[in-house]
Amino acid sequence: MKLGARIVKTGVAIVFALFLADLLNLPSPVFAGIAAIFAIQPSIYRSYLTIIEQIQSNFIGAGIAVIFALIFGHHYVAVGLAAVITIAIMLKLKLEKSISLALVTIIAIMEVPSDDFIVFALIRFTTIVVGVLAAFFVNLVFMPPKYETKLFHSIHMTTDELIRWTRLAKRQASEHMATKQELEKLRERLIKIDQFYLFYKEERSYFRNEKRAKARKLVVYRQMISVANKSWEVLKRLHIYENELANLPNHFRLMIQERLDFLLTYHEQLHLKYTGKLKPEHSLWTENEALLKRHEVMEIFAREIALSKEEEIFSSYHLLHVLSAVLDYEEQLEHLDTLIVSHQNYHGEEIKVELEDGF
Repeated sequence: MKLGARIVKTGVAIVFALFLADLLNLPSPVFAGIAAIFAIQPSIYRSYLTIIEQIQSNFIGAGIAVIFALIFGHHYVAVGLAAVITIAIMLKLKLEKSISLALVTIIAIMEVPSDDFIVFALIRFTTIVVGVLAAFFVNLVFMPPKYETKLFHSIHMTTDELIRWTRLAKRQASEHMATKQELEKLRERLIKIDQFYLFYKEERSYFRNEKRAKARKLVVYRQMISVANKSWEVLKRLHIYENELANLPNHFRLMIQERLDFLLTYHEQLHLKYTGKLKPEHSLWTENEALLKRHEVMEIFAREIALSKEEEIFSSYHLLHVLSAVLDYEEQLEHLDTLIVSHQNYHGEEIKVELEDGF
């Protein structure tokens, strides 16, 4: 079992929160540890948003707890009523993500009657704030996430798998159930890539040049993800229509296989091109004169349809699904190539330095 960075940081945040609470001589430091658990987030920017929201929720919970304790006392029914009112207010203010922490604050303040109740409530409020701040500090300095590296690495590894399985599927060499299971796994990985993209997008840049560079990178990564999704769609259709493809005329099946061979190699080389690992003389693959143009493919397809109607050789409907996915994949690859060239004109050296450490 692999322990992720967030799991480790949660443990460190709990320890740090308990240490700080003990250092400040705060009673019941366990509440600082509990608050730290709620405050750990997958990105620094989300931690910043969370700390603001949780301090607000902590303040609301503490305020309601004090009011209810002074009016109704510390009876457990009063605690329940305070919790209901707090939840309603939090939902109204759209702070639902921090409801749990607000409820912890209510219970921490109302659990024990005290002669100096206001002072006791203030101490418990401070204890929970210490836990939230401790978690934010840990997220800021301990194992800070590098989502650009994670994002590109995930895209690259998923693309490698897609290309490998597509090469098998286009020759009907992959086992049917194994391909179906792999498609499901790859779909889950693509969803995770979207999450990494969102985390990277949320990371803040503080200088104008950094903002411009990141904006261009986001465009490139978004297109890489789009191409990976198109590649997944090609693999899915090769899998669904494998029997129909096997019954195609031999010359037409070979044409599709050759085109896919070209596109898969093109896809691999675009990733190498982005990281500066591809020689310049190998970067103009789309100008391969031996490859048929898209309109030529469609003309051949139209002729094959006309022939199939006379001889009932194959289902043109099923072939159209496959061919449209392949041509769409090709178009997206060409767009990615254009974006990479544009990006490298501005930040080519920067890409090499940043991604070589984590990839």
